[in-house]
Amino acid sequence: MRITLLNLLLLSLATFRLTRLLIFDKITEFIRAPFFDEIREENVVGEIEVYYLPKKTGIKKFLGELLSCYWCTGIWTSTGIVSLFLLSPDFSTVIILILAVAGLASIVETIIQHILGKL
Repeated sequence: MRITLLNLLLLSLATFRLTRLLIFDKITEFIRAPFFDEIREENVVGEIEVYYLPKKTGIKKFLGELLSCYWCTGIWTSTGIVSLFLLSPDFSTVIILILAVAGLASIVETIIQHILGKL
């Protein structure tokens, strides 16, 4: 199968969005929770800061370390997205397009917030 420049752009944006969804978004916190220990500490001004450390052993440690590394998770999400596209282009096109549009929208929003912050 031939990958066009448009396909590459859509796959890239979809991978970007899915990776951020898994790593950072609150809505997927339940996916990350079993692989991390939550550490709460009080800082010098009395505020509670929360840190997440990967579990200590086994598969939970491996997945916790994976989910704490944006670049590592990006490799696996891109593998999944591209495989889905190559194995089932008709089924995956809608999913990839939705993720790609959401990814582009998040990039535009970040740029706008940056510009507005400088005004």
